[in-house]
Amino acid sequence: MQTASPYEIHDPRFRHMVIQSARLEELYRDCRWAEGPVWFADLDCLIFSDIPNQRMLRYVPDHGISVFRQPSNFANGNTRDRQGRLISCEHGGRRITRTETDGSITVLADRFEGKRLNSPNDVVVKSDGSIWFTDPSYGILSNYEGYQAEPELPTRNVFRLDPQDGSLSIVAEDFGQPNGLAFSPDERLLYIADSAASHDETWPRHIRVFDVVDGMRLVNGQVFCTIDNGLADGLRIDTDGNVWTSAADGVHCFAADGTLLGKILVPQTVANLAFGGPKRNRLFITATNSLYSVYVAATGAQYP
Repeated sequence: MQTASPYEIHDPRFRHMVIQSARLEELYRDCRWAEGPVWFADLDCLIFSDIPNQRMLRYVPDHGISVFRQPSNFANGNTRDRQGRLISCEHGGRRITRTETDGSITVLADRFEGKRLNSPNDVVVKSDGSIWFTDPSYGILSNYEGYQAEPELPTRNVFRLDPQDGSLSIVAEDFGQPNGLAFSPDERLLYIADSAASHDETWPRHIRVFDVVDGMRLVNGQVFCTIDNGLADGLRIDTDGNVWTSAADGVHCFAADGTLLGKILVPQTVANLAFGGPKRNRLFITATNSLYSVYVAATGAQYP
């Protein structure tokens, strides 16, 4: 049951980042596991995944929900490249794909050094066109969100796909299960969630942050914040460098120094989120069975 106010203030700064009169809206409630929201400003719509139902859905303000793609090959995380094309992580094909303007699908990566990827989970595109994605094993653990299989790679990695020659390189390999990721507005930092505690309680429930060197390498990895309820999955950054991340009880917002500023409480476990709307101040939230939204006083960092 929704509380009178969805906001939990931990730092006075958070009061100026939310709109006290704005309430959490449930836009749709018929998913099995909602994930991967991405906003298309030029088309005024949100695309998101419903992984176990093998479909991707489209939400258009004032017009509601329709099916964007089915079957979806168990698509999970989505983003857009610098040309505005849809980039998707597919559990079913264990690959990264691009949807071309004519609707055809191009496979960008499905193997590393001859071995199949685990199950790409979330993805971001840097301003130089490089594609960075996480590759945990969730999609091959069972037949619910993909196809059960043994991993071919010894580690669960974060990869960078070169925009020039399409080569893959590992930029981080010391995660239990790397999950959501996002660049700081100036792209000097990369935040990456580790969600291994979902299946192993001994793993920490944190987000790490790395320095990005030469636009190609990650160094100086350290713990950015720890989640106090559940674990971090997808995350996004606003124009001031604050980190908005999923958690079991809602969306948690952290300042750039790692201070917990506040929470937006959501009735279901949150998987991912995205800023959208004409002013990028509408926060779309995928949470278990539902798609929610709430207007905030923050502005999402600019992505295509």
